[in-house]
Amino acid sequence: MFLKKSVVFAALFATAWSGSAQAESLTEALARAYVKNPAIASAMISVKMASEDIVMRKSGLRPQIGLSATSQYSFVMTNGTTTDSGSTTLNISYNQRLFDNLQTNAQIDQARSYADAAKYGLRNTEQNVLLSAATAYMDVVQYTNLASLRADNVKFLRAQVENARSRLNVGEGTKIDVAQAEARLAQAVASYKSAVNSLRSAQASYVRWIGTKPSGLNSNFRFGHVMPKSIDSALQSARRNHPAILTARAQVEAARYGTEAALRAFGPTLDLIGSICAIDCLGGGATPNATQGSLRLTLSVPIYQGGMLGASARKANLGHIKSEIDAQDAANQIEESVISAWSGLQSSIAAIESAQAAVRSGQIALDGVIEERNVGQRTTLDVLNARAELTSAKEALYTSQYNRVVAAFSLIAATGRLDAASLNLPVQIQSSDGYRARIEDVWAELRE
Repeated sequence: MFLKKSVVFAALFATAWSGSAQAESLTEALARAYVKNPAIASAMISVKMASEDIVMRKSGLRPQIGLSATSQYSFVMTNGTTTDSGSTTLNISYNQRLFDNLQTNAQIDQARSYADAAKYGLRNTEQNVLLSAATAYMDVVQYTNLASLRADNVKFLRAQVENARSRLNVGEGTKIDVAQAEARLAQAVASYKSAVNSLRSAQASYVRWIGTKPSGLNSNFRFGHVMPKSIDSALQSARRNHPAILTARAQVEAARYGTEAALRAFGPTLDLIGSICAIDCLGGGATPNATQGSLRLTLSVPIYQGGMLGASARKANLGHIKSEIDAQDAANQIEESVISAWSGLQSSIAAIESAQAAVRSGQIALDGVIEERNVGQRTTLDVLNARAELTSAKEALYTSQYNRVVAAFSLIAATGRLDAASLNLPVQIQSSDGYRARIEDVWAELRE
C-alpha cells in the first residue's frame, strides 16, 4: 500500500507541474530562450561597450574644445582705507593632436577588432543558449517518457505480485514466486522515483533556459538546410562560420594592431594648442573689451622612458604570438567537436534502429512467456525477466532518440549555424550594428 501511494503522489506531482502551462513546441521554446534569456542580453551589452571603445580611441584624433569662466574679487585694507578690485574672464581652449606617428590609428583598428570579437562572442553565447535550451527541452521529454514507462512497469509488476499471490493461494505457485515479484516491484518503484526526481531537475533547468514551465513537449523539429550532409561539409562550415573561431581571429587582429600601436609610441607627436580670452583678458577691468589669444605647435620626441616603451612593445608582441596560438587551439577544439558530434549522431541513429528491433522482439517474447506461464510451462521469474528486458529495451530507445536530437543540435552548433536566423526562429534578430554606426558619428556628442 505504501508503494502504491508513493507512486500515485509522484504521478500527481508530475501532472500538476506539466499542466500549469500551455503546450510548447521545440521551435517556440528556442524562440523564447532567444528573446528572454539574460545571457544573450548581457552579451549584447558587452558588444555595445566594446563599440564605445572605438569612439574613445577616435577621440585621440579629434579636437578637444573647452570653455572656462573665472570671476574673482579681492580687497586690501590699509590704515582704514579699503581698496578692492574684481575681474571676470572667459576663455576658450583648443587642443588637437596633429600627428602621433599613427599610434592612435592603430589603437582605433585594435578597438574595432575587439568590437568584432565581442560581436562574434554574442553569436557564440547565442549558440550556447540555444543548445542548452534544446538540451533542457529534450531532458524533460526524456525523463517524462522514462517516468511514464517506469510507472507502467510498476503497474505491471504490481499485477504480477497479485497474480503470484493468487497462484500461491490455489496451490499453483510458491512463496519464492511471490518474494521475487515483490522484490522486482520494490526495485521498479525506486527506479520510478529516481525518474521523477530527474524530471524535477530537468524541469528546473527548462525554466532557467526557456523561462516557463514545460508542458505538452515533443521532440519534433525540422533542421532543414542547416544540417550538414557530410562530415567534410560540416568541417568546412565550422572553419567558415563558427563564432569561436571568428572571435579568435578577431583577437589575433586586435593583438597585431596592439603591437603596431606599441611600436608607434617610439615616434614623435605634434600637438596644436590654442586659446582665446574674450572678456577682461588684461585683468583689473582696465580694458574689459580686450581680446587675447595664442596659438602654438608642440613637438615631442621620446628619447628614454625608463624602459617602459620597450617593455610595452615586447609584451604586445608576446600577446600577438599568444593570440595566434589560442586561435589554433580554438580551431582544433571546434574540429574535434564537429567530429564528435557527427559520430554521436551516426551512433544514435544506429542505436535507434537496434532499440526499435529490441522493443518489438521483447514485446513478443513477453507475451509468449506470459502465455506459457499461464499453462505452467514457465515460472513467474521468467515473466519478470522478460518484462525487465522489454523495459530496458524501451529505455534504450528513449535514450537513443534523446541522443539523436541532442547530437543533431550539437553538430549544428559545432558548424557555427545554431542561431536564430539559420534556424528560422519566429523572432526579431538582435544586432548591434546600428548602435555601432550611430555612436561613431563624429559630432554626436557636440549636438547633445
